Formats: sequence, C-alpha cells, structure tokens
Amino acid sequence: MPPRSADNTSHGERGTASVELVAAVPFLLLALAAAAQIALAGQALWSASVAARAGARAALVGADPKAAARRALPATMRDGAVVEDEDDGAISVKVPVPTLLPRLPEVTVDARSGLGDGDG
Repeated sequence: MPPRSADNTSHGERGTASVELVAAVPFLLLALAAAAQIALAGQALWSASVAARAGARAALVGADPKAAARRALPATMRDGAVVEDEDDGAISVKVPVPTLLPRLPEVTVDARSGLGDGDG
C-alpha cells in the first residue's frame, strides 16, 4: 500500500464545500430577510415617533396636529396611518410596518407624544 500523501487524502471529500454552501444559502437569506424586516419595523416606529412629536408641537402652538403629524410621516406611510388627538392633548400615531413578503401578517406600531408649556 503506497503511503498517503496530501494530494490523495481528500479525494473522498471533493465537492463537500459546494454542497455545504448550497445547504447554507437558504438560511443565510432567511437571516438577511429577518434582519431587513426588523429594520423596517424600527424605521416605522421611528417615523411614528417623529410624527407624534410634530403633531404635539403643532397642537402646542395652535396649529392642526393631525395634519402636522401626517406631513411628518414618509409619503409611503401616510395612507395607512391613523392619527388621533387624545383628550389630554397628546397625539397618537399608528402606522403599519411595511413587509418584505406579501404573506407576512400586518403589524402596526404606535407612538404617543404630548408637550406641555415649556417643552419643545
């Protein structure tokens, strides 16, 4: 029997890296899609918070808080947004989270802001 050299020891493993890569790609894509969806949810929450604060500032100076909150939202989020002027002077903004895949359930995020005298 000839001695095993570095050249002929891995003949039984030829192509395993390709198979492992093909098996791992769907999981990597799923992780990437999940991270992107979480980023979209964070952006929706941030936008709702900014809009609620803009509405509260408008209410403080006597302007229309609902219109100000809607203007502060990105154009893609304005259609599904629900802006409410609450009894205590706070503004509540609810926006749907954009989804990457059409079959994902609809999720909404909301933010609430209220300013008193001296805030701003």
